[in-house]
Amino acid sequence: MTPPLALLAGGLATRMRPATETIPKSLLEVAGEPFIAHQLRLLLGQGVRRIVVCAGFLGEQIEDFVGDGARFGCEVRYSFDGEKLLGTGGALKRALPLLGPSFFVMYGDSYLDIDYARVADDFKASGQSALMTVFRNEGRWDTSNVEFAEGRIAKFDKVNRTPAMAFIDYGLGVLKADVIAPLPGDTVVDLADIYRDLAAAGRLAGHEVTTRFYEIGSPAGLAETDAYLRSK
Repeated sequence: MTPPLALLAGGLATRMRPATETIPKSLLEVAGEPFIAHQLRLLLGQGVRRIVVCAGFLGEQIEDFVGDGARFGCEVRYSFDGEKLLGTGGALKRALPLLGPSFFVMYGDSYLDIDYARVADDFKASGQSALMTVFRNEGRWDTSNVEFAEGRIAKFDKVNRTPAMAFIDYGLGVLKADVIAPLPGDTVVDLADIYRDLAAAGRLAGHEVTTRFYEIGSPAGLAETDAYLRSK
């Protein structure tokens, strides 16, 4: 059975202001409709039918647009940060009751057109606590931040980078719930820090993809994603 997916859509999207002062980034228009509509169709096509939207600032607008997901052919539920932004890791902690023993996690501004079933299979075969998809970036689309070899993430760090980092976090991961469960309630922590610590402990598997990622986290990224989706 395909794991559910936690969609991290709670950030403030400061790079996309002023548009995101009044609507969440997930609802920015891309190729003629709100971006999350494209994401949900992509996920459905990959067999992912259960999605938990981890929402924050203006997240009620996402729920108003998507509803229960039925019109997209999937089941969508919501977990809200509340008054305090919890970070991506803290948002996952709050969403755990809606997720299963393991789950995909993807950022709300990403369009990742890859084989999700293969990612899930590699995670299961790895026996590790988590898996990160990686792309051989070599500084092309963003700053590389991963040392990857033989199916394992040797090092991941978005701040302290090394010359051996030829790969980048692609944006789709798989986590066991017991990685997140020990975090204190309402903790503020980023998923990147959790990945960093798992890699340091030898508990983070890797899955290399060769299809470039698309994102709407910047004006340039949104323009590229718009062009890509229109071409499809």
